[in-house]
Amino acid sequence: MKIAVITNSRIPSLTANSIQAMKVTQALMQLGHDLKLFAPRETDAASRESLAAHYGLRFIPDLDLLPSEKHLKRFDFIFHAQRAAKQFNADLIYTWLPQSAVLALWMGYPIVLEMHADVAGKMGAWWLRQFWKAKGRKVMTVTTSALRNALERSTQLKFKDEALLVAPNGVELEKYDGLPNPQEARHQLNLPEGLTVGFTGHIYPGRGADLLFELAKQMPQVNFLWVGGTPELVDFWRVKLTESKMTNVTMTGFVKHEVIPLYQAAADILLMPYSRSISASSGQDIAEVINPMKMFEYMASGRAIVSADLPSIREVLNEGNAAFCEPADIEKWKVEIESLLGDESRRHMLSTQARKDVEQLTWVKREERVMAGLRFNK
Repeated sequence: MKIAVITNSRIPSLTANSIQAMKVTQALMQLGHDLKLFAPRETDAASRESLAAHYGLRFIPDLDLLPSEKHLKRFDFIFHAQRAAKQFNADLIYTWLPQSAVLALWMGYPIVLEMHADVAGKMGAWWLRQFWKAKGRKVMTVTTSALRNALERSTQLKFKDEALLVAPNGVELEKYDGLPNPQEARHQLNLPEGLTVGFTGHIYPGRGADLLFELAKQMPQVNFLWVGGTPELVDFWRVKLTESKMTNVTMTGFVKHEVIPLYQAAADILLMPYSRSISASSGQDIAEVINPMKMFEYMASGRAIVSADLPSIREVLNEGNAAFCEPADIEKWKVEIESLLGDESRRHMLSTQARKDVEQLTWVKREERVMAGLRFNK
């Protein structure tokens, strides 16, 4: 099919929404579809080579950056994208924007609408209600059942099961094949020897930076590896580490996507230290519905996972493939980590099961299910 992919994410950027959109786009290309990606013109156009390096892609879509004025709340971008999709002779529009999905349905296009967070305000709920009222071939994906429930509350609708698909995020398993053991990975990356607790990802509020800092402070005998974060936040935490005379934390800042699996492999335990309130890049609290891409990467890496005990996380993880802690209970985290570090057989059991469970959660298999859902809903 010829697919017009319409995202409101800035391309390129470091946001999870941007990364997810590019992984979805690549998976659709791997399934043989001909597509074009439309995004707001908020940055200078990037070369195909730089996009490949930034996102760790092997399949790079044609990217068309279209006008977008913030004071118009991206309605100008949506109209430009609809017109561009028509010029592309698209058979299908795949979007993360309810407004774009509604306009496309009115124009007679089949639609895939991805929702990753609850709608914002009365107008957000109104647009999603119009999506469900509009006639046509359509399927809406949500990353968690918790998100479905939240959207039904916000819109005061009961969604049709045949047009809704719970589609968690995914992983590129091939990037995790043949990873070395933790000791060899640390050697390759020139990291300190010894048992290591790792974390990869952004340092937004609610993402666990304070907890990581306190754990490292209370466990000086354990190495901590912190991969990712904006330069400003990395500098902030490095100053705090220096002031506290803590020498057991390695912070890398941003690293290229293709080396993240090796950094994850360098840890004996990987942490997901979320709190009960999690701010997305948009400012929205997503703790109730979160479905982090790092969770699938952690599972693929073959390392034991210790996660905050949130209901949406338990839609993927369970007692057989991860350990759980109450988000704010630092002592519980400390005890659980020390227990796992001292029990190699349990680490192996959890990581082996997680790797087995994630084999059905690749990006390509996800998009196969999404496209099958659209075909079913004729």
